[in-house]
Amino acid sequence: MLKKILKDQSAKIKSSSQLDYIITLVVASENAKEIINYLKELKFNILADLTAVDYPEKTERFELIYNLLNIFDNQRIILKFSVKDKVDVETVTDLFNAAAWYEREVWDMFGINFTNNKDMRRILTDYGFEGHPLRKDFPLTGYKEVRYDDKQKKVIYEPVKLQQDFREFDFTSPWEGPKYDK
Repeated sequence: MLKKILKDQSAKIKSSSQLDYIITLVVASENAKEIINYLKELKFNILADLTAVDYPEKTERFELIYNLLNIFDNQRIILKFSVKDKVDVETVTDLFNAAAWYEREVWDMFGINFTNNKDMRRILTDYGFEGHPLRKDFPLTGYKEVRYDDKQKKVIYEPVKLQQDFREFDFTSPWEGPKYDK
């Protein structure tokens, strides 16, 4: 299968590898949708997964990863391409219906926008959530904390306050337990 793909699309593929029944292709972002369409013609008609990886030190910060499956030939293709921050990616919802939710997840977690996706709402975080939590520059504590206020009788959102006053650092091993004075 890899030989056929390389024969037909070699000019658009940066690199390729194969391990057992899994083929990995790295392509340029401008060729990604065309390659995905070509793979669908080769009976890779299941989009099993779509995710991203954040590399903040690179100029093309994000790597999008599409997992395509051909159940007829028991083949799997991992298609990768890099995208700059704040650059839109063309949706593949016209090729795979499942892409709608996957693209929403990637937008919600990483902030990568997919053009022509008709429903780019948050899917994993709250609607008022600020930021994208899987980006490496997202603070570990978030920007806001949620708590229930007894006086107001409702859930309120406040800026995160980190209290350091009452923290105690115990550097003993959890297997040995604390050493108490007798």
